[in-house]
Amino acid sequence: MVLLTGGYGHLGRAVAAGLAAHGATVVVIGRRAEAFEDAFGPQAAAAGIHFIEGDVAHTASVQQALRAARVQFGLPAVLINNATYGQGSQPEALTDEEFARTLDGALGSTYRCIREVLPYLRERGAGKIINVASMYGVVAPDFTAYEATPQFTNPPHYGAAKAGVIQLTKYFAAYLAPDNIQVNCVTPGAFPSAPVQQHPAFIRELERRIPLGRIGRPEDLAGAFVYLSSRAADFVTGHNLVVDGGWTIK
Repeated sequence: MVLLTGGYGHLGRAVAAGLAAHGATVVVIGRRAEAFEDAFGPQAAAAGIHFIEGDVAHTASVQQALRAARVQFGLPAVLINNATYGQGSQPEALTDEEFARTLDGALGSTYRCIREVLPYLRERGAGKIINVASMYGVVAPDFTAYEATPQFTNPPHYGAAKAGVIQLTKYFAAYLAPDNIQVNCVTPGAFPSAPVQQHPAFIRELERRIPLGRIGRPEDLAGAFVYLSSRAADFVTGHNLVVDGGWTIK
């Protein structure tokens, strides 16, 4: 069984569908059942995709969701930390509260879920944790890409938090190796959502900076999670798998 936070968003839907297509039972932990239903439709359970209510911002809610998943589906084999939340976007005008909120939304929530899932993975005797970072946890933004559309400028606290996710991955990969728990990270590149794609000039700016010449499609990302969740990745730990069309190689 695969636990997936942020499973009904732009990228999470493709990750859930990709895992289910390869035979996994996927349990999406999220705050809104209606959003899950909108994303996957009435046949979700038949496809192997299920919903359990939980809010990664709150420890008690995470604990309750994991207990419910255990009762309904047994011990988890994989945890994917895909959920994120945050506030503020202007680099020089973030309040202390906005900065802290986004650090918690990307980094704190990831740690929270790792901490709470460990008893279940240890009981199982093995497991995999896959965290989700960002290309802006690896490289700084190219600010010229945002000159005409400053509303899309990537803010500093998001990138800082995602860089922390990469380091957290390495830390727990080393720490949990004796428990036969592999911890890895997936770093997506430019995967703009549908509303962002309504700005063709901005999309062209992104495409100009991607060696493969196009933005990412959600299905481009699914294979990375299928691989890292599978036995094929049993000897892979502490790795950051970058899926960015080549953005960060330049």
